[in-house]
Amino acid sequence: MYKFIDLFCGCGGLSLGFQMAGMCPVAGIDFKESAIKSYQNYFVGSQGICADILQMDENEIRERIGDLSSIDVIIGGPPCQGFSNANKNYVELDDPRNKLFFEFVKFVDMASPKVVLIENVPQIITKNGGYAKQRITEIFTERGYSVSNAILDASEYGVPQKRLRNFFFIVKGKEFDVHSILKSEIRPTVKDAIGELYQFENDEKNNRTLVDKPCGEYQKYIRSNDGYVPNHDIHYPAQIQQKRISFVPQGGNWRDVPEELWQTSRTTTTNRTNRHSSAYKRLKEDDVSVTIDAGNQHSNYYHPIYNRIPTVREAARIQSFPDEFRFFGTMTEQYLQVGNAVPPLLAKRIAEAIKEMLDNEK
Repeated sequence: MYKFIDLFCGCGGLSLGFQMAGMCPVAGIDFKESAIKSYQNYFVGSQGICADILQMDENEIRERIGDLSSIDVIIGGPPCQGFSNANKNYVELDDPRNKLFFEFVKFVDMASPKVVLIENVPQIITKNGGYAKQRITEIFTERGYSVSNAILDASEYGVPQKRLRNFFFIVKGKEFDVHSILKSEIRPTVKDAIGELYQFENDEKNNRTLVDKPCGEYQKYIRSNDGYVPNHDIHYPAQIQQKRISFVPQGGNWRDVPEELWQTSRTTTTNRTNRHSSAYKRLKEDDVSVTIDAGNQHSNYYHPIYNRIPTVREAARIQSFPDEFRFFGTMTEQYLQVGNAVPPLLAKRIAEAIKEMLDNEK
């Protein structure tokens, strides 16, 4: 089995996809304790390391992870905001925003893996005239890697959510064929993901166990073996929010809310013209979801049927996390973990293509 480590791993969305593709997680590193608790709970055989990567020198890395020369793949989402084509006096290494990225590169230098995967927002390709893309390419090219990239939409890879992310495919000695990432033949919807959870809406006994047989391939995938549904704590917002969203049909947004409901307690009217189209967005059962964000009570998307935001579990199912994957920490921390993760089924498709490439080189 190919071995990988996940840097800035969060709860482990990327790791889960790579494990499902048949690769072995050796370690995941993140500075958020709650995220590492979720990671370690699922990846029992891996090292979940809660640490500030800036404080880990090479000796500590080897002590905690072992010999990195056995690592085949390094994956993660290092921040790249510091790359800038600023004036000639700009010193790249002095920018604190770049330090985390170069710590990621340090792991690559120590391990010399066959493949490196970097995930980030699509805007990284065009921001500052594409300078970040240029620098990332230069940094890895001088280390003997070939760099390519692709912006992928999770909804094309079996995830019931439209979510665009950029991936850099960094391969030693050859270029990765991004077209080898196979798209899904099925397109699960919001209802496929969360419809069977509607039965728990008014369950005062908090019985969160599914007993009926799963309907469809996505439900079969998402269900835990015992049918238990964790992280499905239902909370309703303030009455005024419930009243506003009650006017919004599936697929609608804040524009469907009557004007008078935007008046505040001071009898002034909230300026509606500066609202984004995703504000008070109600999901559609028969379509994929909008992008799941890292919000909680301030989230912009609402349940397709009920006048509340999705629970952590509903959001996780839309992200393609199976029910056996549990999230720990406060409610806010759980939403952050889900919203910041790479959808596991998208990661699985990427990992399968990488694995096939590595197999063909043997």
